[in-house]
Amino acid sequence: MNAGSIIEAALREGRSKLLEHEAMRLMELYGIKVADYGFAETGRKAREVADKIGYPVVVKVVSPDISHKTDVGGVVLGLKSGEEVERACEAITKNVKERQPGARLTGFLVQKMMPPGVEVIIGATRDQVFGPVIMFGLGGIFVEVLKDVTFRVAPVSYQEAIEMLGEIKASRILEGYRSQPPVDKEAIAGMIVSLSKLMEDNPYIISVDLNPIIAYSRGAVVVDARVIVSRAGVVNR
Repeated sequence: MNAGSIIEAALREGRSKLLEHEAMRLMELYGIKVADYGFAETGRKAREVADKIGYPVVVKVVSPDISHKTDVGGVVLGLKSGEEVERACEAITKNVKERQPGARLTGFLVQKMMPPGVEVIIGATRDQVFGPVIMFGLGGIFVEVLKDVTFRVAPVSYQEAIEMLGEIKASRILEGYRSQPPVDKEAIAGMIVSLSKLMEDNPYIISVDLNPIIAYSRGAVVVDARVIVSRAGVVNR
């Protein structure tokens, strides 16, 4: 399935948000590295996916009606066995029914639990005046608290992407601190360029949040991806 067919399927079904595994596949199609994952419709199948990926894993709810998975108890971390995976799926199903009644539960994303690193965010939005705009900053909770981000209008070149990494106030964190080595700037810059290309190629994508991306001394991996689409080109959320 190519990028266009993933987006078209969502629009045809009346969805503005790509499902979790669809968003991950879209990133892969543009060469953006994501944590190993698989989609499962049931707890039993989730266990099979986890056995194949290798433990520990994370299980996340997949639903077209849920925007923030953690708010509804839709994420369980650090699962080390098939039994724990099946129990996590049962717990997520119960949580969703209690906290967001009526939300459709499509299944579960089973994802490799990645080791700690520096969390960064790369985002994109389609501005009515400038077109696709790409954002970079520290990820996780820091993006909401510090709002330490920088922007470029697409297309973004590799050199511009490298410049973006040096523009945030906390850029020294990327250089390494205490016993932490510098992060792989080339890998992050490559993701910025790839996301810029994705936004240029797919006009029905309204916004993308890759948060967090975990950056290491060698490589960087997307852990969570959120993609909003609209045939009208702009959505009000």
